[in-house]
Order: sequence, then C-alpha cells, then structure tokens
Amino acid sequence: MKKGRTHSGAFFYCKKSKKVLTNKWSGFIIKIPQGGMQIRRIRYVMEYCEHCKMKHRTPDEAKALINRLNRIEGQVRGVKGMVENDTYCTDILVQVSAITAALNAFNKELMASHIRTCVAEDIRRGDDSTIEELVATLQKLMK
Repeated sequence: MKKGRTHSGAFFYCKKSKKVLTNKWSGFIIKIPQGGMQIRRIRYVMEYCEHCKMKHRTPDEAKALINRLNRIEGQVRGVKGMVENDTYCTDILVQVSAITAALNAFNKELMASHIRTCVAEDIRRGDDSTIEELVATLQKLMK
C-alpha cells in the first residue's frame, strides 16, 4: 500500500490490484437551535480493496494513540540519555519496565478498538476468517 496526495486530498494506491483507493465521507450534522450549538460528526470510510486491510480511525482515536506513542517515545529517549549519562543500572531497569507497561497499555487499547470495530464488522458481514486472524494475533502477543 502506497500513500499519495492530490490537490483534492489524500489517496492510497494498492500495488497488487493497481487500484487507487479514495477516502469517501459519510456523516451527519446535529443543530441545537436554542444554545446555538452545532455538533458535526463526519466519518471517513476507506474504499475497500481485497488485497489491503486498512482501518481509518476517527481523528480523536488517532490522536489518542499518537499521544500515547509520543509519550513512549519520550520515555525511550529518556532511557537513552540515562545510558549516555552512566546512570545506575537499576534506575534504567525501572524506566524500561515503565516503557514495557506503557506499550502493553497501548496494545490493550488498540486490541479493544480492533475487536469492537474491525472484528465485529467482519463478523456481521459473515467473514469468519477474521476470527482466525484474531486468534493468530493473540497467540503472537502472548508468546
């Protein structure tokens, strides 16, 4: 899967099917006239390609995951600095343990989202192969 850009927005290009996948949007707007408040919800739906599996996340979901990864990245840089500054081994080990816990928390959040969205949608469509994929993923994570 290769990502590209046009004047009208982002697109993805599948190398196997030679197909350009575009983002389509669907959504709704709720207006509450008394308070003058407007709630706008737009969900972007990635065009389906049989060769490529993708998940388009909502901006809030993507932001939460990226924030978590940025914190983990900062922790890793901190440990690198500790090694460069000849910090005592046990202090480094404690920080590495904190990084491992943060990565595990990231995995839990991502797995929960995956099961609620991707797996559930595939099961509703009648695609039971997703269950086998989920089992294989869980086996890899629990080594």
